[in-house]
Amino acid sequence: MVLALTVCGIVVVLGVLPLFLLGLRRRLIQRSGGTFDCSLRWDAPEDGDSSSKGWAYGVARYNGDRVEWYRVFSYAPRPRRVLERSAIEVAGRRVPESEEELALLADHVVLACLHRGTRLELAMSDDALTGFLAWLEAAPPGQRVNVA
Repeated sequence: MVLALTVCGIVVVLGVLPLFLLGLRRRLIQRSGGTFDCSLRWDAPEDGDSSSKGWAYGVARYNGDRVEWYRVFSYAPRPRRVLERSAIEVAGRRVPESEEELALLADHVVLACLHRGTRLELAMSDDALTGFLAWLEAAPPGQRVNVA
């Protein structure tokens, strides 16, 4: 009986521990502030394909002249992608279409960008989009900024 309770306790702890670690990691990322929910599609198709393929849910954080993007469902302590303000070119924005509406959070807007020649799309709320575009436009004097 004691062995069965011990085994059940270990199974419960092993089931809850990964969820606790994901929550702790997100809390540590958000601790310094300047974070927002942001889905990312790297190497986005050029023809405006609005399929739900390639989207990854994440959290972005402003860090000086960079935006660091972290996957939500990852234990990695470092950002998966780092976008430098001087290398981001905004190509346009649109609302999610067809299958994308299921892959993205509600009321998110898709922002098409180029970063060092790589097409990418960011999906974020209207408030986060306003902040992101303001951050891009607030570049120090002499930096080239391309905001659509």
